[in-house]
Amino acid sequence: MPKQQKSAITGVVSVREVKERAMTIDQRLFDAWQPRALAALRIVVGFLYLQHGTAKLFHVPHVSMFDGLQVLSLDGFAGVLEIVGGLLLLLGLFTRLTAFILSGEMAVAYFIGHAPQGHFFTPVLNQGEEAVLYCFIFLFLSVAGGGAWSTDAARARTSSG
Repeated sequence: MPKQQKSAITGVVSVREVKERAMTIDQRLFDAWQPRALAALRIVVGFLYLQHGTAKLFHVPHVSMFDGLQVLSLDGFAGVLEIVGGLLLLLGLFTRLTAFILSGEMAVAYFIGHAPQGHFFTPVLNQGEEAVLYCFIFLFLSVAGGGAWSTDAARARTSSG
């Protein structure tokens, strides 16, 4: 007699069976929510990143460090990337390519702006934590995609269905 029939008849369930059922339920829950969590990460990171660009080019929110910023400077170009890239990430449009480009921007920002201050392997000491985090979050998004609530996902559903 199969194990499931035996436990259904006797009402006795082994600890192993309970763990297997719980793991199956947990895994299904995680599998269902993973694309949504990925989309939430993309949206929040896109919104935060967009603010870096608007602070540089539109002075909203106002950051006094960017008061004399020229659009045709390295920081000005970074601001353009941050606005365009932040908007594309918010929409989930061309997520993989956008995130890959922004990951490169943050790597350049770290090596040009933070690493020369010293403490290469301790970004907390050269104020490079945000650059490193953004770099690796963008690198992750370039591989993982935009998640459930993205224009990319909607376009994929439309083209396949």
